[in-house]
Amino acid sequence: MMNGRTGQRSGGPRGRVRAASATLCLLAGALTATVAGAATAAALTPPVSITADDLTTWQTNGIVWSMAATDGVVYAGGTFSTVRPPDAAPGTGEQPAVNFAAFDAGTGAPTGCTLSFTLASGTATVRALALSPDGNTLYAGGQFGAVNDVGVSNIAAIDTATCTPRQDFKISVSATVRALAVTSGTVYLGGDFNSVGGQTRNKFAAVTTGADLLPWTANADEVARAVEVTPDGQHVLLGGDFFTVNGTTSHALAVVDATTGALTKSYPGFIPNTSTVQDLTTDATGFYTANEGTGGGVFDGRIAVDLDDFQQRWRDTCLGATQSVLVHSGVLYSGSHAHDCSSMGAFPDQPRKHLLAQSVNDPKLLPWFPDTNDGIGEPVGPRVMSQTDSGGRHYLWVGGEFTTVNGVAQQSLTRFADGPDTGAPWVPNVSLSTVKAGQIDVNWQTSFDTDDGELTYRVYKDGATTPVHTTTGYSLFWDRPQLKWTDTDVAPGETHSYRITASDGINTSAKSPAQSATVAATAEAYPARVLSDGASLYWRYDEGASTFAADIGAGLDNGFLRNGPAYRQTPAAVAGDSTAIGFDGTADYAYSNRLRPAPARFSVETWIKTTTTRGGKIIGFGNRVMQNSSSYDKHVYMRNDGRLVFGVYSGGTRTVTSLGAYNDGGWHHVVATQGTSGMALYVDGQLRASNFLYTGNENYPGYWRVGGDNLSSWPNRPTSNFFAGQLDETAVYPTALSSSQVSAHYALRTG
Repeated sequence: MMNGRTGQRSGGPRGRVRAASATLCLLAGALTATVAGAATAAALTPPVSITADDLTTWQTNGIVWSMAATDGVVYAGGTFSTVRPPDAAPGTGEQPAVNFAAFDAGTGAPTGCTLSFTLASGTATVRALALSPDGNTLYAGGQFGAVNDVGVSNIAAIDTATCTPRQDFKISVSATVRALAVTSGTVYLGGDFNSVGGQTRNKFAAVTTGADLLPWTANADEVARAVEVTPDGQHVLLGGDFFTVNGTTSHALAVVDATTGALTKSYPGFIPNTSTVQDLTTDATGFYTANEGTGGGVFDGRIAVDLDDFQQRWRDTCLGATQSVLVHSGVLYSGSHAHDCSSMGAFPDQPRKHLLAQSVNDPKLLPWFPDTNDGIGEPVGPRVMSQTDSGGRHYLWVGGEFTTVNGVAQQSLTRFADGPDTGAPWVPNVSLSTVKAGQIDVNWQTSFDTDDGELTYRVYKDGATTPVHTTTGYSLFWDRPQLKWTDTDVAPGETHSYRITASDGINTSAKSPAQSATVAATAEAYPARVLSDGASLYWRYDEGASTFAADIGAGLDNGFLRNGPAYRQTPAAVAGDSTAIGFDGTADYAYSNRLRPAPARFSVETWIKTTTTRGGKIIGFGNRVMQNSSSYDKHVYMRNDGRLVFGVYSGGTRTVTSLGAYNDGGWHHVVATQGTSGMALYVDGQLRASNFLYTGNENYPGYWRVGGDNLSSWPNRPTSNFFAGQLDETAVYPTALSSSQVSAHYALRTG
């Protein structure tokens, strides 16, 4: 972590390092929802100690590439020309700030320290900032030829007390400096250069704090992007694009002697050749890498390495390059543009997430999800992080290319603190079910809070101010498990209403809109049979709004409804008070919350009503949720001519197809099964097509999707991937339903 006085990370005598680059750069089952009424959630789920609530901060008009912090002051360097107040639009309220600015960590406002980093020809930029252990000197690296008109050569030293360049620190560096680390007597630098002080130094070098070149040599063959001193001061950690250090193979990462530069630990094959190290940070027991890859087979995540033997502790395999890392109170915070963490049991491929947190001892993602956009430049969002104390608070600052923070306009700088936590969880989505006699099942989709996974839910009945039920549940943005409470203190014919709140222990959401239901005197025949036949997922689509499709079965695998389908369509497919849902054939679809293993045996069942001539997928299994899947089968789709196709992938696309068309505008019952007897497709209670040869399907984890997904390369592919029409009573079973079960379901359509 950073020391509030010196801007150092605790554990060693060195300043904040920043190596920035200009090159290109839902396992849901692990999460649980508890039903214990006694416990309540606490704001910020340990070990997270920084809130996700961004604080008002001044902005720049460009990119922040580097930061350092000391005594409540945050220094920012980059490629920009002005700063402006929070909430100010570009071009308004601006003050000159030529590639450098200093800010009060506690208020986010500029201090009186102004410096101008310039270049006679070309674009000047400040790519690295680091503080001396005593905080008296700020070292800056980049591409610049003058600081406040004082001539320098890509590196400079600033007296922090006077905010002026030190005239006694001058040495020529032949190209851009991208990384700095400082001890009491040595300044280590890395970058694009091959000469320092007129002598050969390839990509890495060391000088005294008086700017005399040291004999320390750690020559690399490609760009250096990160340098960090170990807490004991005995070693220097190197990161970058390189493939050799001092002639020995060690791609992207190396450990060298702090006095001589001799190689202590090489890492051949440790990081793929298509990936680089963008940043390094340490704590008392380990060091941590930020990695960026380009092309196929890349590594974009983070690695934790033990300092006692320089061996890997863990690595995560998220895709979406990491640009910066920082440790505070046992948590590794990172800036990246992660978009796919499915390989490590987290979110599948989807829009980028830019700020993440992990324990230094475990790569599992922690519930801390403030976010930025990609912004300008490359663009990749956050580029650098720094931290310091001020006024009894600890502040985490983030700089980069972004132009929004938590969905609100904010350019290149933002900050977070260890309190207060001011963000409330999302309002719960609620659905009621009365398929069983004498009770009302209150189902809800767990909420999301950007800095707390464990939330407390309170259920209110009939307008009362005291909850009738309290429970807790754990959820993340990609995994919001369904919770259920059954109210048996009711009588047939009574109507009751329910509202639910979510709380993180400090902040409580508004109550959900009131939902009402009338208690049934007898069980509904159709859903009772679906449940008794063992449905592991059962969506009836009775919700009036929101993104929630309740699973009324024991599996509680709720659906996410995407892009605003048409709710509560009538008449529904089966008798009773239930409603259907309408999909537009363009973008509407639903997916299950839970990531499932590929089923060896299964049945899918739904009712359809359509007149489309563009076809589309009705139901299927796929590996993605926020975009079309790259692995997809176990599906039923409609051809343009209205005929139905059931397909699995088993050494190739294997399909069976109905002879008749079912796009006649009436309700039709569709069931597809696969088991030891092969594939079978039923429509309206009758077997319409089958093949006993194919009993297997493609093996990959995935989600059940309804209303649309990829159909590329499948036989008689329709015009549209998405189904235009109404669907109802969707169920999935872990077995192949028998023909008698299928016909029994169809027969119960009228009650």
